[in-house]
Amino acid sequence: MSQPPTNASSRAALPLLDSEVLRTFVTIAESGSFTRAAQQLFRTPSALSMQIKRLEETLGQTLFVREARHVRLTAEGEVLLGYGRRLLKLNAEAVTQFLAPTLEGRVGFGITDDVVGRILPNVLSRFARSHPAVQVDVVVGHSIDLFAKLDDGELDLALVMGSESRQDLHREVIHSETLVWVGHEDGIAVEQRPLPVTLAQHGCEWRRITLNALDDASVDYRIAYSCDYCSGQEAAILADLAITAFPKSLIRPPLKRLTNDALPPLGGYQVALVNHPGRSNASAALAEHVLEADPTPQFSTA
Repeated sequence: MSQPPTNASSRAALPLLDSEVLRTFVTIAESGSFTRAAQQLFRTPSALSMQIKRLEETLGQTLFVREARHVRLTAEGEVLLGYGRRLLKLNAEAVTQFLAPTLEGRVGFGITDDVVGRILPNVLSRFARSHPAVQVDVVVGHSIDLFAKLDDGELDLALVMGSESRQDLHREVIHSETLVWVGHEDGIAVEQRPLPVTLAQHGCEWRRITLNALDDASVDYRIAYSCDYCSGQEAAILADLAITAFPKSLIRPPLKRLTNDALPPLGGYQVALVNHPGRSNASAALAEHVLEADPTPQFSTA
């Protein structure tokens, strides 16, 4: 009497997904067309169609809904797209680890306080795995100070807030968000007049946006507390000493978004990666990791 296959033998029998076929699948999914994907991959549409047919047979699932001039993913195709992107990225990292020239040297990286916790741990972790011989020196400060350090050569690249653009710097926006009013969920600071606010020191983009909004709306306010770090401003809100303007994505209990009619609307801000053209290979590699990172906090509850 034959024995049922063990878990180990079942796992060993699973087919392996070919990276070339996965690249074809991802390209078709992102372009929405076999024809456009074929042009990008320098193949014929029929060759791509045969690859997808074999992939669908291997997985036992229909991955695309074919329509007149384009294709769209099925529910199973959407699931595979996430896996496919991650597998291709992991494959590229593995190949780079062994075939790419070893990078060495130092990179000066500037970053503002509000972005540190959101982006830095993931970026540094991935960069250290890919380029362990590169030393990264991190400087936390206001955008205006980081620009000065770029000019002085102390930094190679920086994540800054604001829309400032200069011809001598390369600038890529990685995040945009609107500021909202924030206070303690049980607080009464928002009802006080003059309105008590907590802000960073001069040079902060959020401070500029907040004060401009209050002045334009002729709101009577006072700066009750100031601190250059978000954690310090949160402390003033938790003590119900003041309210402030934060990105919606930074709000977590017991803080809450305030919708008081007396509070003026606030503008948005951008986080951009800036650096000098002709940067070193090491700083260019770090810039790629920064651009791939997600700056949105995972604890957002607002």
